[in-house]
Amino acid sequence: MYAVLSSGGKQYRVEAGTTLMLERLEGGPGETGAQVTFDRVLLIGDGDDVTIGTPTVVGASVSATVLGEALGPKLVIFKFKQKVKYRRRTGHRQHMTRVRIDAINPTAAKRPTAKAKAEPRDTAVEAPAEAPAEAPVKAEKPATRTARPRAKKAATAASGAVEAEPVEKKPRARRATKPKPKAEE
Repeated sequence: MYAVLSSGGKQYRVEAGTTLMLERLEGGPGETGAQVTFDRVLLIGDGDDVTIGTPTVVGASVSATVLGEALGPKLVIFKFKQKVKYRRRTGHRQHMTRVRIDAINPTAAKRPTAKAKAEPRDTAVEAPAEAPAEAPVKAEKPATRTARPRAKKAATAASGAVEAEPVEKKPRARRATKPKPKAEE
């Protein structure tokens, strides 16, 4: 039997008896020998029978024992800018927790099939059909005093008013400089 659990934003495939390096567990179970239970089980597999959660398997859990804390691998951060003699070297080691998986508890109930889901609906007592209730009528909002210009144009176009003021053309722009005289031959 195996399970896929989620811890620290990562997913791990585990079996009973395996040792795992996880991100540091919060809440103080970092003491050696402490019991930890992982409730975010995403999948449980037992041979050909696989239960997939949406997003987690309901009621399933994985129990584990804390073996201790350790540091993860060293990560080197090297910043470099060429031509300006800029070099910065820093490092980082993530705090990890080692756990041993003790047991996988697949107490999830099997999902009912479509036929089993339909049966409870058929046995329910149906209420007699009544005439549909009329929807309440909305009260219209009072018109505002000033209408937007677009609304005026749309209203006059919809009412069929043909009278529109002719648009005057703007006067032609004057030249800023005098035209150059043409060279005579």
